[in-house]
Amino acid sequence: MARLSHGLLGALNLMTLLLSLPVVCAGVYFRMRAATECERALQLPVIAFGCALLLMFLLVVAVFALTVFTFVVTNRGAGGAVSGRGYQEYRLGDYSGWLQARIAEPETWRRVESCLSEARVCGGRPSDGAVGQDATEFYKRHLSPIQSGCCKPPTRCGFRYVNATFWAAPGSGLSAAAAGDADCRAWSNDMQVLCFECDACKAGVLETVKTKWKAVATVNIALLVLLVVVYTLGCCALRSNGGSRYFKDDGDADKI
Repeated sequence: MARLSHGLLGALNLMTLLLSLPVVCAGVYFRMRAATECERALQLPVIAFGCALLLMFLLVVAVFALTVFTFVVTNRGAGGAVSGRGYQEYRLGDYSGWLQARIAEPETWRRVESCLSEARVCGGRPSDGAVGQDATEFYKRHLSPIQSGCCKPPTRCGFRYVNATFWAAPGSGLSAAAAGDADCRAWSNDMQVLCFECDACKAGVLETVKTKWKAVATVNIALLVLLVVVYTLGCCALRSNGGSRYFKDDGDADKI
């Protein structure tokens, strides 16, 4: 069904393009060949209509390409459930290579990290409600992807909860697996650091971006449907206008 709809949309776009070009060319041709200014002026609506169809074709192609691209780069990645936790955790490697490459750019991540710090997504103030909670209450919280990835160490690291922004390393030290995990080593109780350098933080940002991009893609689909309807009405109007002129000319010929 998806292939059929894409094929129909492609065929409609191609038909509109092929239809708009002759309309524009014919309007320009007759305007140049017109003997009077009045005749030239009468060709302007034809040229404008053809240009509008051509621009709409380009708009549909652009929106369609953007929508397909959005679904392609956001079709991977999802949170993983953690036993006994109300939140999920995210891994950078689960997301598309294109998104990983973009978020890994030093300048891009520097800006993102600055925004996270300024927005105080990890809280730390009494009014945030996290300070003063015990571990059981905290583990039941439904954290956002960014809070889960950036504001606490990954569960696999084995850190012990003290408060929302302070986690103690195990008394016996990190396990061999945790010691070899870059995210476990990157965690800091410094409010300006936390897990902002963790891949889990980047994954949380990508999960948020993915959700918002999919919402935009949904809007794009609605826009495509609207443009297709407008296309169809425009093509029908053009065909109807062409048929009316044909029969009118035929009737004039009979009179002669």
